Amino acid sequence: MSEKILMIVTNAAHMDGHETGLWLSEFVEPSVEFGEAGYEVTAASPRGGRPPIDENSYSNQLPDVWDGVMEPISRTVALAEVDPTSYDAIFLCGGHGTMVDFPENEQLAELLRHFLTEGKVMASVCHGPAGFIGVTDHNKQPLVSGKKLTGFSNEEETKSGLEGRVPFSLEDRLIEEGAEFSKGKPDESHVVVDFPFVTGQNPSSSLETAQKVLEQLKDR
Repeated sequence: MSEKILMIVTNAAHMDGHETGLWLSEFVEPSVEFGEAGYEVTAASPRGGRPPIDENSYSNQLPDVWDGVMEPISRTVALAEVDPTSYDAIFLCGGHGTMVDFPENEQLAELLRHFLTEGKVMASVCHGPAGFIGVTDHNKQPLVSGKKLTGFSNEEETKSGLEGRVPFSLEDRLIEEGAEFSKGKPDESHVVVDFPFVTGQNPSSSLETAQKVLEQLKDR
């Protein structure tokens, strides 16, 4: 086992005039969990470099922004430079920025097809499943067709006040592409495992999603 996990974050700082980016805890909590389990984390993004952080996601409970575990996202690798064969799992972090630069990103799609073909864990949390949108497998079928998944729900989007700014409904689009969408109560942890997918509904699901990823890796 190579003991490496690839975490993907957004480069998008704006969504329909709204300042956004990565939701910080959706990188920090899983990356800490992975590190404590002995995995090396590589952070990548569509263009590489330092990603924008949604200012609403800062918390006194998180470490200082660029210290310690935050170091990997101070210099993310561009997706075009990633060798997927080096990794045991891929983890798509959320934040509204992902709704802008994750969907129908061909470089991300190629990475996901590798993980699917090789039977590796494919995880996401909150808006991270936007990266699954428009992706097809090697049989030209939607990547999520027939799979049980979760993600940021319509109810949560309405509660966020940004339902009028998002380019599409994440819940609706996943269902349109054939996913069996599951959702728990707003703002409470809800994680769905349907190998190779491990998906978390919202920021509160970040830690549990990472724990479920580690369980899947241990079992394989």
